[in-house]
Amino acid sequence: MDNIKELLGKKIRELRKAKKYTQEQLAEKVDIGTPNISYFETGKYSPSIETLEKIAKALDVEIYELYMFQPQKSINEIKKELIKGMDSDEKVLRMLYKFYLSVK
Repeated sequence: MDNIKELLGKKIRELRKAKKYTQEQLAEKVDIGTPNISYFETGKYSPSIETLEKIAKALDVEIYELYMFQPQKSINEIKKELIKGMDSDEKVLRMLYKFYLSVK
């Protein structure tokens, strides 16, 4: 299994590429040197908390999202899973409905 530094680096790279930023562009937004972005993305070094905050802001995510290493499911996968859960358990359906009412 990859270590946390490597997983964090992969996540930063994934989010950076999703924003279509180069390493240079992200480094400029974070106000650090371009080699540092490379070091973070390869897992060679970990960013400080302050730098992590700046990276999250530059990538328009919350810090905790940088540590969400599992791939996110597609909307269709989420819908299918929720429908399956609702069909199999009335309590789940009622709970989801209450949650839905609270956020709509």
